[in-house]
Amino acid sequence: MASHRKSRPTGTRVAGIRTPALATAALTSVALLSQTATAAPSDDRPSLEEVEKKVDDLYRQAGSATEKYNAAKEKTTKQRKRVDTLLDDVAKRTQRLNEAREELGSYASAQYRTGSAIPETTTFLLADSPQDYVDRNHLLSRLTGRQKDAVDDFTTQQSETMKKRREATESLATLTESQNDLKTAKATVQQKLSTARELLSELTADEKARLAAIERKKQEEAARKAAELAERQAEQREAAERAARQESDATGSSGSSTGSGTSESTAPDASYGTKAEKALAFARAQIGKPYVWGATGPGSYDCSGLTQAAWKAAGVTLPRTTYDQVNAGTTVPVSQAQPGDLVFFYDDLSHVGLYIGNGMMIHAPKPGAYVREESIFYDGESSIHSVVRPA
Repeated sequence: MASHRKSRPTGTRVAGIRTPALATAALTSVALLSQTATAAPSDDRPSLEEVEKKVDDLYRQAGSATEKYNAAKEKTTKQRKRVDTLLDDVAKRTQRLNEAREELGSYASAQYRTGSAIPETTTFLLADSPQDYVDRNHLLSRLTGRQKDAVDDFTTQQSETMKKRREATESLATLTESQNDLKTAKATVQQKLSTARELLSELTADEKARLAAIERKKQEEAARKAAELAERQAEQREAAERAARQESDATGSSGSSTGSGTSESTAPDASYGTKAEKALAFARAQIGKPYVWGATGPGSYDCSGLTQAAWKAAGVTLPRTTYDQVNAGTTVPVSQAQPGDLVFFYDDLSHVGLYIGNGMMIHAPKPGAYVREESIFYDGESSIHSVVRPA
């Protein structure tokens, strides 16, 4: 007779309670998840804000390294020309030294063949005739004088050649140092940009969209500050014009206006506006061309390459790097910036743009970007280092 007793379900006991196999598996999973959560965070990726700050810092560091690269490249080019000139000079002097040595040798051989320069009594006695003795003595006297000149010339040529050789050796050492600086700066730029690209490539589509939204918000704030600066500058110009009219009315036709509002020391002369227009016209024509570090045109630019090329179009020669351009003119307050002025950024002077008025500038921003118009407050008011009027 078949048994009607139900079979016991398989499972384990937990706190005296028999549990099904499925419940046991669930409890095990929970325990494992708890252990995992306790052991380490589930996501150790940096926040989007941290990524943005890191990328911005890397671009600034790359910009600073770019200016060091530009300086090293310029120094290397100049030093290479100097070395080539010195080596060419050494070669010519060595040739003249060899010629002087040959001349000196020929005189020594001639003197050896004709006898001592100071004739002895026996030489006189052995002469075929008194006239023969006199002729021989005269020849030796002339030979001695020319030999002395040859010795002096040889000594001078030898001294000058050795001096130039030392200069060439020192210049070669300086050239090697410049080349090493160039390699170091280049490697630094490439490393910073590579790290920035890697960080950006790891972002999800959603994170990239959020990052773009953050950038748009920064641009809106920068535009607002630019508008405020434009309004302040307009008020200053109006105040200066009113003061000038009042002073003119008070002094009459014989009076002379010194103006007020905008300081005389920072007011550009009449020729500056003409030059600035040419520089700005050139810069506007470059809008849309890519930023390439170390580039000076015509197809691409870095920041200082663009400002240098723009002012060159206006007939003004600027140095190559931001470090030198900042000293190539008169520093003026931001509130008194005029179109054509150079706006420098950051404590390390790693960026520069060309002011166009109303708080705006034309600049070559960074790798991956193009020459464009942008607020001078694009990275915050505190990022502005100084404003310089170059001509």
